[in-house]
Amino acid sequence: MYENVFKRVEEKYLLTEDEYKNLFSKISKYLEKDKYHKATICNIYFDTNHSDLIINSLEKPIFKEKIRLRSYRVPNLNDEVFLEIKEKYKGIVGKRRIKLKLKDFYKYQDKHIYNSNNQIMKEINYYFEYYHLVPTTYIAYDRKSYHARNDENLRITIDANLRSRNSDLKLELGDAGKKYFDENYYIMEIKTLSSMPLWLVRSLSELKIYPTSFSKYGSIYQKNKLKKEECMYA
Repeated sequence: MYENVFKRVEEKYLLTEDEYKNLFSKISKYLEKDKYHKATICNIYFDTNHSDLIINSLEKPIFKEKIRLRSYRVPNLNDEVFLEIKEKYKGIVGKRRIKLKLKDFYKYQDKHIYNSNNQIMKEINYYFEYYHLVPTTYIAYDRKSYHARNDENLRITIDANLRSRNSDLKLELGDAGKKYFDENYYIMEIKTLSSMPLWLVRSLSELKIYPTSFSKYGSIYQKNKLKKEECMYA
């Protein structure tokens, strides 16, 4: 069973169309496209029936976690997907994940039985059983990925067309969903093992582009909650 573990610092930025174009006109000469430059990222987020994990995350505690199933295109049952624990502690993001076939995940989801001594799978199983996790939200977006020419550990991703749904919560059922933004906005993430290079810091500063705490799952949860409340009191 394939597994992947890493820790890094991540900063998020919410960019308008003009900010995106102006920034990349400055920094593109320092970047190279990733091997898999373009992808549609598809996610199923898991939570309790009362959304305890995302509610806790939105309160901005020192430690928070998310559990999700991810693919880099719309998969079929025989395709491999990633089951992930994403944690954040004092600004440091850690991700632990395993790769398995989608059909094998469904077998696990049905009975919580798995044939593996893999430590990450044991941790994931603990979360599922302790919190009684269920699929709550499907989230997809179209991503472009880059890394610095002289440092592959510095990665920049640009996510567009953020969309979600709260039904048909299976990855193989397509990537359709309700758009989060009414206009063109881009979510940029800068991921590094250390500090940002001067050329990147300078470019962000000159354009007055500052980090934000935007969370895709958190923002969609809050928007859906507000809409429900408005319907209740309409």
